[in-house]
Amino acid sequence: MANLPKDPALDSTLAILKDGYSFIQKRRRRFNSDLFQIRLMLQPTICIGGEEAAEVFYEPERFTRKGALPKPILWSLQDEGSVAVLDAAEHHRRKQMFMSMMNPASIAKLVDLFESAWREALPHWCGDKSIALLDVANGVLCQAVCRWSGLVLNKETLDSRTTELAAMIDGAGTPGPRNWRGLWLRRRTEKWARSVIAQVRRGDLEVAPDTPLSIIAFHEDDQGARLSETIAAVEWLNILRPTVAIGRYIMFAGHALHVHKPDRQRLLDDDNYLTSFVQEVRRYYPFFPFTGGFVRQPFEWRGHKFAKGDRVLLDLYGTNREETIWKNAEQFEAGRFLDAEITPFNLIPQGGGAFDTNHRCAGEWITIELLKKASRLLVGAMSYEVPEQDLSIDLSRMPAQPPEGFVIAQVRPSTQTSAPKAATRRKPATAER
Repeated sequence: MANLPKDPALDSTLAILKDGYSFIQKRRRRFNSDLFQIRLMLQPTICIGGEEAAEVFYEPERFTRKGALPKPILWSLQDEGSVAVLDAAEHHRRKQMFMSMMNPASIAKLVDLFESAWREALPHWCGDKSIALLDVANGVLCQAVCRWSGLVLNKETLDSRTTELAAMIDGAGTPGPRNWRGLWLRRRTEKWARSVIAQVRRGDLEVAPDTPLSIIAFHEDDQGARLSETIAAVEWLNILRPTVAIGRYIMFAGHALHVHKPDRQRLLDDDNYLTSFVQEVRRYYPFFPFTGGFVRQPFEWRGHKFAKGDRVLLDLYGTNREETIWKNAEQFEAGRFLDAEITPFNLIPQGGGAFDTNHRCAGEWITIELLKKASRLLVGAMSYEVPEQDLSIDLSRMPAQPPEGFVIAQVRPSTQTSAPKAATRRKPATAER
């Protein structure tokens, strides 16, 4: 590309904070180009998007993730020494540790624990009170993933861990008070996690050898050395925290059930339709805005020569909303994936490429299965009202959500398969709480 489009702004950092998820997508449309250059924190940065761009970005060993994320975001989401910042053989071995936990039997066990925790919590949601679906989903997920990893928590500890993990997620995308709170609470969580790892290694805490906690605590590198206590704790949290983050998808599933009104009975009866609905939730709603890396091996794409050390951002949100890939991309269509082809590079809400050899999220299958179960529980295990509230989703907020986390009320256990009752007009939930 002889003339790589360049954003005329001196620096685009504030514009990213203003536009959020849509930053790259807007400029790709403005420049009519799938790649353009900006300055991010005064450093030249190339933004790319689309299916072909994802394939370029996820070419094995082409990019390194080291230094790609600003430190506050890295500390909130992954941390130093985690699998996300490793490359080559070191990354492959650590990634295999995570992939060993993602077999069908293990995932099914987590889903069963999640359903049990949901049904255990359901009576506490009932009555005349209003609850935020995001908050209660976070708690259920935290309980389930801790039990799955080998640890049963008492209520006080569970509440603390849920608060801390949720704060890390909520503060990851934007500098300021939310980020500072998440980082402050992370210190407490990491201290607890290191203590648990130490107890497991000493034999003071017995966990089954096939549990994630045991697998991580006793994982060895290529030289036969265990991970340091600190890194093992970080990687264990990289199981717990992303699972709690699925609460955002559960919140969006509730939003989609109410706003886009899929066939609720079919969600209960037809697993293919349910899977399609879940994939459409993942495609349509904002999760990660983009991901980044630094070029390790020079290459050329669309006439532009990428040099070693160039910083590149890949548009995840915009690729999932790409009109050349998805017909009526800005519309939610629950049955879209009954016949749509999914490749490693066109549906990338949690990254793209290969699971085993790249940085694609190891927990993507867990996300899909937990979201399927949560959707069926919302439709078939309970009835509820959706009070009047602001259901808009501000894309400048990272991570994005409705302002109140999608509030539901008048929750009742149910064995029926009917839809939630229509809400009566009353004061907004904000005024009631």
